[in-house]
Amino acid sequence: MSFLKRLFSKTKKPSTEVEERHALNLQVGDIVTYDLADYEVVGKLTYRDGSYEWYSYQLLEGRDTKWLSAEMDDELELGMYEKVQLPVNKPYPADVDYEGQTFHKEEEGEAKVLGEGRSSNLQGSTVRYADYLSDDGELMLSMEAWGSEIEVSVGSSLEEYELKIIAGST
Repeated sequence: MSFLKRLFSKTKKPSTEVEERHALNLQVGDIVTYDLADYEVVGKLTYRDGSYEWYSYQLLEGRDTKWLSAEMDDELELGMYEKVQLPVNKPYPADVDYEGQTFHKEEEGEAKVLGEGRSSNLQGSTVRYADYLSDDGELMLSMEAWGSEIEVSVGSSLEEYELKIIAGST
């Protein structure tokens, strides 16, 4: 067999096909368009509480950071959150007041965390979390205890059609 025949018969071009992205498989480097702004996915957290798993993506546009949460319960549930300053102590309270709204605790638990990108420093951590819902059902409040620090975020649910996702180059 000639050199050229061997070269072309055994060499296959590497696949450049990119997996179609959706809210449950976003990767660091992907772009998410939301509310007329383009955000880069710079961090990804995978939470595992028993056999249940959900995701939180750190989105960055300039200096604006948002967190997109995604989980498959009976149906896809999405939320867009921003960190807020709200002093909270453990144990988490049953009700929380924030900016004139009362939030009631819906769920509390503990999850193992896998981190990627800017969130890779959280790899292998355990977080104690609590989720709250406002009286009118429009807003959600999330609390996460990372060691002695408690982070609080406020957000609202959204529909998948409100997001446009473009796979990154990685």
